[in-house]
Amino acid sequence: MAEKKSAVSFDNVMRDLKAGKYAPVYILMGEESYYIDRICDFISDNALREDERDFNMTVVFGADTTAAKVADMARRYPMMVERQVVIVKEAQAMRQWDQLEHYFENPLNTTILVICYKNGTIDARKKIVALAQKIGVVFTSNKKREQDLPPFIETHLREHGVGIDYKAAQMIADHIGSDLSRMTSELEKLRLSLKEGEKTVTPELVEKNIGVSKDYNPFEFRNAIVQKNVLKANQIMMYFCNNPKSGGPYILVPQLFGYFQNLMIAYYAPDRNNDESMAKYLGLRSGWAARDYITGVRNYSGRKVLEIISKIRETDSKIKGIGKGNATDFDLMQELVFFILH
Repeated sequence: MAEKKSAVSFDNVMRDLKAGKYAPVYILMGEESYYIDRICDFISDNALREDERDFNMTVVFGADTTAAKVADMARRYPMMVERQVVIVKEAQAMRQWDQLEHYFENPLNTTILVICYKNGTIDARKKIVALAQKIGVVFTSNKKREQDLPPFIETHLREHGVGIDYKAAQMIADHIGSDLSRMTSELEKLRLSLKEGEKTVTPELVEKNIGVSKDYNPFEFRNAIVQKNVLKANQIMMYFCNNPKSGGPYILVPQLFGYFQNLMIAYYAPDRNNDESMAKYLGLRSGWAARDYITGVRNYSGRKVLEIISKIRETDSKIKGIGKGNATDFDLMQELVFFILH
């Protein structure tokens, strides 16, 4: 049997798979389907040769089966090959989970059972989770945090031999958000749009192929606020308020809140003037990403930041209809930007 694997990372799971080390059981669960699909697809494509799959690979959906039936499938022996693969997709819809406990207590080493449980997690207190951890792999796929999206973009493109401008990465992250499946699709589109000899994704390329303006986007809005550029901040704010398809204030307000929330933490950094030190303190990937916070510490006092955070919360509530009165979204955003910059 495989040794116990708990709280494993995606990289660790993939490293073992690429080395040909397969566990008898995989429970793949969580809110982020991208990593679940990556692991499942790798096992599906590599655990068996193509000519072995007809009789030794079974794929079912949770809504169409029960745990008891899955256990019966897993207990079958492979035909003329070393192992069989049983994959349960959308397992969150499966019934009678306790019926798998007996199989997990004595799994077959000739079966690779992959259970894909999306949009949530199995209660860690359930016996089935503890049993799975003892014999195989339990992997939880969490949504990426906002600050982790640009590094994800950089890493994904670098794996394909392509670099990306810092601003371009932030533009993509702001525009697409944490849907990694859509993100990787857009990155592939960008990569294929590069001309022969080009190796870097630029803001201009993002603007052309993804449809987000290199001048009017949340990244530039935040930058204008950081730099206290009154004219530019108001121009971008007006652009978003007058163009509903851009996401309007619903995309700008979270940007502001995230920045000033981190800026409040930045005041406690041991060295507030050093890029790398600030980045490490805030958990950022590079010193470049910390420069906005070093500038923010210089341009805004701690007391002002506390007041701004309170004002952002108030504005967010009003935009969502709580105590809004007759004010328009433009009125509320104009008031917020004025409050921040003056």
